[in-house]
Amino acid sequence: MAKKVKTEVEEPLEKKLWKAADKLRKNMDAAEYKHVALGLIFLKYISDAFEELYNKLKEGKGEYEGAAPEDKNEYVAEKVFYVPPSARWTWLQGRAKLPTIGKDIDDAMDAIEKDNPSLKGVLPKVYAQEKLDKGSLGGLVDLVSTATLGTKEAQSKDLLGRVFEYFLGEFALAEGKKGGQFYTPESVVKLLVEMLEPYEGRVFDPCCGSGGMFVQSEKFIKHHQDYYKKNNGKKLSLNPADHISIYGQESNQTTWRLAKMNLAIRGIDSSNVKWNNEGSFLNDAHKDLKADFIIANPPFNDSDWSGELLQKDARWTYGTPPSGNANYAWIQHFLYHLSSNGQAGFVLSKGSLTTNTSNEGEIRKALIENDLIDCIVNLPAKLFLNTQIPACLWFLRKTKLKQKKKILFIDARNLGILVNRRTKELTHDEIRTIAETYHNWRTGDKPYNDIAGFCKTVSIDEVKELKYVVTPGRYVGLPDEEDDFNFAERFGKLKMELESQIEKENTLNKLIAKNLSKINVKVESNV
Repeated sequence: MAKKVKTEVEEPLEKKLWKAADKLRKNMDAAEYKHVALGLIFLKYISDAFEELYNKLKEGKGEYEGAAPEDKNEYVAEKVFYVPPSARWTWLQGRAKLPTIGKDIDDAMDAIEKDNPSLKGVLPKVYAQEKLDKGSLGGLVDLVSTATLGTKEAQSKDLLGRVFEYFLGEFALAEGKKGGQFYTPESVVKLLVEMLEPYEGRVFDPCCGSGGMFVQSEKFIKHHQDYYKKNNGKKLSLNPADHISIYGQESNQTTWRLAKMNLAIRGIDSSNVKWNNEGSFLNDAHKDLKADFIIANPPFNDSDWSGELLQKDARWTYGTPPSGNANYAWIQHFLYHLSSNGQAGFVLSKGSLTTNTSNEGEIRKALIENDLIDCIVNLPAKLFLNTQIPACLWFLRKTKLKQKKKILFIDARNLGILVNRRTKELTHDEIRTIAETYHNWRTGDKPYNDIAGFCKTVSIDEVKELKYVVTPGRYVGLPDEEDDFNFAERFGKLKMELESQIEKENTLNKLIAKNLSKINVKVESNV
């Protein structure tokens, strides 16, 4: 019998780089190190792209005949960042072992910003700080040097995009709770985008983190190019930038910088992605925007959103949200910025589906009676890195062409696969199943059927009968212990369990005391 030959699968570039980069981190905090690593990866990318075009200009053949390789306009025309001599990767790599390498990189970042206004205030200048070991920094420079990221070939394979996204995810995991503030798990973003289908128009995320929603929207268009071919045979551009424009806001400046870099490496115009430290509620950077698509993952149950200062705000059309929880403030902020035919899809804590605290129940009632809720999806546990709070997706639509006065409920809690001990992700097939269920229901182009335990279409009158609670588990047809929590029954069980435990402990204590008394008698007799 012939022996089976083992075939080793080569590890992806992003995983190789991460393992090596994480070793070089040593004792440095992940929250700080992510700017060091991602900044260098970004610098390598723009330097690769520059060097490739620079060599063509220097060679001067064909369309590049007579071109000046140091003319900045040549690079602007090709949508390539101009990199001055002291910031080019080959020069920096030659200085990797010098004690001044930290200052050299900071100076390089400054020089690039001066020659590229769109990057002003974006690039990290953290490399000269004393606590950053210069030997490890030099090692990181050498490591990043092994990857070709910015050439046309590398860009066609989206090598940098894969590396950047993988690093963002791993840093979020390493940071734990705080990491989720800048990163939404990829499978959740994919599900939101696949359900909303942002083919054309203005896409808005008022709490955009590192820009994952925008990146996935662009990917969505590239992966669904057949949509354009159906437009009466008219030849349309397949460049996503020709079909969607993005608008964003972020209150954390370092996270905003990550977003700007994340978008720049993909050539996505981020001029309308704004930063201010007051945030979207106190200082709305896009006051007049009416978006076609809103995709967001706002902070769950945020109690520090300055609600007491905004009691009479014009955005609270459906009721004043409580100052101690921003969930229903976010919902109304989204609706305020939604165009008349717009759609919104966003993540919230599952408590938002049932709460009656401080006017939240009345706001939800108004949303339902005004027929604004299109779909609710209950998500599996362990999808998010930063919280164990159960989460759900809301989908709002101002104008329903079909399925008026109805809501689709999808219970996806039993979906997802474990990728490690702490985290789950939705598979490609699961995302497609959920998205297709929603599209079939909403458009009627393909048959839709209720599936017990998974999905059900429900009239607003039925929701009214259940006191405007919109938890999918109440409607899809299977018993749901978590949703239909019986306090008296559960308290009785706990009481019995506790009494049983006390009885066991008392029996054990008596046995111990009996044995100790025997030992004591023996000791006294020996004395």
